[in-house]
Amino acid sequence: MAQQENWPAFAGIDWGGSHHQLCIVDHAGSQVISRRFTHDTDGLAALDTELRRHGTRLPIAIERSEGLLVEHLQSVGHAVFPVSPRIAARARERYKVAAVKDDRFDAFVLADTLRHERTYWHELPVPSPLLAEIRALTRDRDRLLETQQAVESQLRMILEAYHPAPVRLFSSVDRQITLSFILDYPTPATAARVKTTRMSGFLTRHHYTGRTQPQILADRMRANLLSASAGTTAGKAFSAQTFARLLQLLNTQLAEYDAAIAAAAAEHPDAMIFASFPGVGPTLTSVLLAEIGEDRRRYPSAAALLAESGLAPVTRSSGRSCSVRFRYAANTHLREAAMWWAFNSMKTSPWAAAAFEQARTQRGQRYHRALRGIGARWMRVLWRCWTDYTTYDPALHNAAAALTTTAS
Repeated sequence: MAQQENWPAFAGIDWGGSHHQLCIVDHAGSQVISRRFTHDTDGLAALDTELRRHGTRLPIAIERSEGLLVEHLQSVGHAVFPVSPRIAARARERYKVAAVKDDRFDAFVLADTLRHERTYWHELPVPSPLLAEIRALTRDRDRLLETQQAVESQLRMILEAYHPAPVRLFSSVDRQITLSFILDYPTPATAARVKTTRMSGFLTRHHYTGRTQPQILADRMRANLLSASAGTTAGKAFSAQTFARLLQLLNTQLAEYDAAIAAAAAEHPDAMIFASFPGVGPTLTSVLLAEIGEDRRRYPSAAALLAESGLAPVTRSSGRSCSVRFRYAANTHLREAAMWWAFNSMKTSPWAAAAFEQARTQRGQRYHRALRGIGARWMRVLWRCWTDYTTYDPALHNAAAALTTTAS
């Protein structure tokens, strides 16, 4: 913990894309140094030299929790304290009422605030190389998934403008069978030639795994065979084929990410803890592992984990007014994973399904509020298992065991 160390000084870094501003203050709050360093090999070497003049291990406050600079500071032995930009903005008001902001002042505010608040802040744990790999893969997969979803939406808009039949033919636009149909029959004129026999051949050729009969698909296609003008059709057909190929590439890359993530997670000793829970598949296992980490000191209680994941509501009370609100300040990656976990668990866990139904019918909660409640209850159980290095056992889960006993 930060309060257990006798720090020689306190540092704050206002990071940037090309330059970083360093400020170091002593225990009295006086500035020892304020200097700018470039973001290159020479600049980081000079930064290391300057930091070593004041101690081999310094506490450093910075408005980042990941990135090259953060990993570099940790690799040379310094303690990094990530600061939320909201907290940094409020801290500036302690020193100046006016909305003054510059790199030197921001670095000083970070350093001096760390001097005051060090007993309440937690050092960013250094992940193992395997955990760092899993975290990088899962977060970059999320970015690729956002791109894939954006391309799918754009392709849908293109098709709706001139050839809506493929949109309504299969379950979703991003399916391989839909993309193959767009490439094989990119215009309403070419699609109009598709009857039951040709549709059957197309489905066989592209290994269709759905259970809808070719005649039904052919009838559905003809019912939606609208077309635009000749010029619009020619231009949009080119665009549709381009976006379809791009979407095929993105789907392939997502599959490769999934394989790489599963392979990396399989080597981590904590992966079996997350994978033992109902509704947690390979991808969710990796995301939960990447975001929660492996340092048990990071979450000393289940409440700390719930707050980090955004599952614990925020209570605002003043005088006679009291309100409970959604927690916006949270790890959004972890919150999204917890929500998917809660949703998936209702399909495999009778306890989760019953608890969700009870929240909806007896307590009148809305859908997502009830889902967050299920996620919070699962997260408390996960925290216990994670803390004790043990896998999930339904027989030891009191709520699930009670439901099983009642059902039998």
